[in-house]
Amino acid sequence: MVSFSMSVSKSVLAKELGPVFDREYYFNPLRRYEIDSQCHELVARDLSDLGACFTESNLGRAPFITPKQVLIGGIQPNMILGMLLGAEFVPGMDKDADIAPECCRDMESSEFPEPESLLLRSPIQTFDEQFLAVKQEGRLEPIPPFFWDASGRAAVHGAMTTAQKLVGDRIFVDFLTEPDRSTALLRWITDATIVLVEHYATLAETPLTGIHIGECSACMVNPTLLEKFVLPEAARLGARLGPVRFHSCGRSDHFIASCARIANLETVDVGGDNSVAKIRETFGPDFPMSIAPPVKALSNPESAPLMEWANRVLDENQDGPLVIVCHLEPDYNLSAIRMLAERLRG
Repeated sequence: MVSFSMSVSKSVLAKELGPVFDREYYFNPLRRYEIDSQCHELVARDLSDLGACFTESNLGRAPFITPKQVLIGGIQPNMILGMLLGAEFVPGMDKDADIAPECCRDMESSEFPEPESLLLRSPIQTFDEQFLAVKQEGRLEPIPPFFWDASGRAAVHGAMTTAQKLVGDRIFVDFLTEPDRSTALLRWITDATIVLVEHYATLAETPLTGIHIGECSACMVNPTLLEKFVLPEAARLGARLGPVRFHSCGRSDHFIASCARIANLETVDVGGDNSVAKIRETFGPDFPMSIAPPVKALSNPESAPLMEWANRVLDENQDGPLVIVCHLEPDYNLSAIRMLAERLRG
């Protein structure tokens, strides 16, 4: 009941392709398809033994990615929301893109637009036109923004992680000093997310099968603040958009039990420093989960740290449904990763 899943970062592929992930890559579907096709070919050539695929970390899934797909507006979800509020898009060229930080730091919640009005702004209208044009042409299969494959699972950032992108670390201070302002901002983010995801599910005529919520900042606050401000917004997404895959990058042991409050929680995806035993204790032996090895183990020139970590995880898992996920970066020990994959196959 244990499997291995690997995706490959832009930074790895840029070593062979060069700095090709420019602005046109993100805003010209045909250019995107051309570059992505080259990426898929390189991954199939060099990493087929690992079943790897080229996609954003944790978002797309190999069984639902086909050669004719092209991502329309394939930009990280919190960055799309920031761009709708005026943030400058910053292509990474040879790595992931970003937006100018803290674009809304001085805005009050009352200044944020009505969520429905976002559908009339750029780049949403641009992405809409591109999606319909590619679909009408019929040669390629367009995947709309907030979706990363043909599975029907949307992928968004959680309200707190998005708030940190929009207003910076002010959000953590506001939790303590301006709780009403914090609540209003997080609710607006959730409302806007629902509007955008449902818009693209309708445009693509894609039944929603679930939602990945990347609450990458969750490890930065205590369980009390999470339960008060953050998890209610994740619960709203789950109640409205379907089964939830809840992701936290960092140490989550201190709040993992609180995640049970999320409506429609289907699985959790956590970083490698977390206790699988704690998750099994909280959710039971049959609860699906995924975990990524620690970066220190992946980048260690020796294989022993990664294998020791894997042995601990497998022991704590007690044969429950588990996926070990890895997003390949340039400095990772590929030989050790292959050893890990072979260990899991065995």
